[in-house]
Amino acid sequence: MSEAREPETSRIGNPEESEDVNMEALLASANNPTSLKRGDVVEGEIVRIDQDEILVDIGLKSEGVLSTKELPASGYGSLNELKVHDKVLVYVVQPETPDGHAVLSLRKANAERQWRLVEEQYRNNELIRARVIDYNKGGLIVDVNGIRGFVPISQIQSLKREEVAAGGESQETAAKLASMKDKELQLKIIEINRARNRLILSERQAVQEWRQRRREELLDELKPGEIRKGRVSNLANFGAFVDLGGADGLVHISQLAWSRVNHPSEVLHVGQEVEVQVLSVDKEKKKIALSIKKAEVDPWTTVEQRYSPGQLVTGTITKIAPFGAFARIEDGIEGLIHLSELPPGMDPKTSLHEGQQLQLRILRIDPERRRLGLSLRQVEEPDSAKAQAQGQGQGPSQGQNQTAPSSGSAETTTRGTTDDKMKLSLEEVARRQESGQHQQEGRGERRERGEKGEREGRGERRERTEKSEPSLLDHLLLGDDGEITAMAEAFRAAALQRNKNLTTEETEGSGS
Repeated sequence: MSEAREPETSRIGNPEESEDVNMEALLASANNPTSLKRGDVVEGEIVRIDQDEILVDIGLKSEGVLSTKELPASGYGSLNELKVHDKVLVYVVQPETPDGHAVLSLRKANAERQWRLVEEQYRNNELIRARVIDYNKGGLIVDVNGIRGFVPISQIQSLKREEVAAGGESQETAAKLASMKDKELQLKIIEINRARNRLILSERQAVQEWRQRRREELLDELKPGEIRKGRVSNLANFGAFVDLGGADGLVHISQLAWSRVNHPSEVLHVGQEVEVQVLSVDKEKKKIALSIKKAEVDPWTTVEQRYSPGQLVTGTITKIAPFGAFARIEDGIEGLIHLSELPPGMDPKTSLHEGQQLQLRILRIDPERRRLGLSLRQVEEPDSAKAQAQGQGQGPSQGQNQTAPSSGSAETTTRGTTDDKMKLSLEEVARRQESGQHQQEGRGERRERGEKGEREGRGERRERTEKSEPSLLDHLLLGDDGEITAMAEAFRAAALQRNKNLTTEETEGSGS
């Protein structure tokens, strides 16, 4: 048994022999450095930085040389950004010079670096941003971090179908392409070919994917009652679509304004910025209901602070109805002009039309029921009545001012006594005239008893007339000298003439 065993030393080996093997491997690797060829892109480490050149260790027998003349003035790869021991990606221009150094390029390596980055973005289905540097009739040329990419005209979001069909040869399309120069676009890589140096991108697909992602985010973010800013993206007969920054919400026509709206184009236009309130969010159907009017203050809550019954306002006819017409006095505030409040004989269907502006008077305000009563008929009438009332009110005050005493109570008493005497004198004259007339009536009554009723009727009319005449004379004023004024003389003459006419009629009647 013991003879069959091998010595342990033979199995373990000699330590001195293993060290010799490791040394031989290191020498072999040193004598046969990494094999590089023109066009390779490798990563190296900066070992020294001079004013004219930078030495980079890329695993060769000697360091590679990188000229500082090709470095960019700023940004990644500039002289100020590089430091010793930094890892950099370099392009092998020449594997070895007569001096034994490799010639390297950082600028060409940056292009390679960007291609590698673009390939990774393409695999990950990422969206990128690039600046438009030029255009041609086929589309836009963009700069993707040093790589020239192309956006075909059919993949430009802002161009309409007819503009795409016309192509870049159309002056309008060419003008739009030119206006996009220096703008930054959101793009998606749709084709990449390094061998042909080909990079094709699409703005349409990028916008669609971004909106789809953003919609999912907004459906989770939006809460009912929240106020958001948006932009009108489209108009339809039933309402307007508002872009909230990636997702469209619908504002129904009933939620556009507090006033009546027949079509969204009356109050909105595409591209207009608006504030909206979120009404509801349906995550399953991916629908968002919005309201513009609820994002504003309801004008009916403050209508009584701005208007009052009897006030004159300017209204615009909005609708003609069989029972009258509706008029808007401000956005969100409409009232009814009932048929009874139109001028007599006016037919609203023939005399009024939508959009017509009229002066109206407010009759009543009911904020709770959102009712406003208006009148066209009373626009002038209350003013005339008010002016007449003011004129009557000024008459007595002016008369009082004219007859107001200016010399004290003594003068007032004297004037009052004189007026009373004058009134008594006029009454006495009237009584004497009445007695004379009664005597003439007594002689005429002896004629026939059948005519007595007729004469009594005339007598009653005469008595009513005579009783009313002194009341008129009582209100006549005297002059400063106590004589009857011209007005009093005129009334007295008229009274005598009437009595004379009555007497003549009675005489003629009795004679017949």
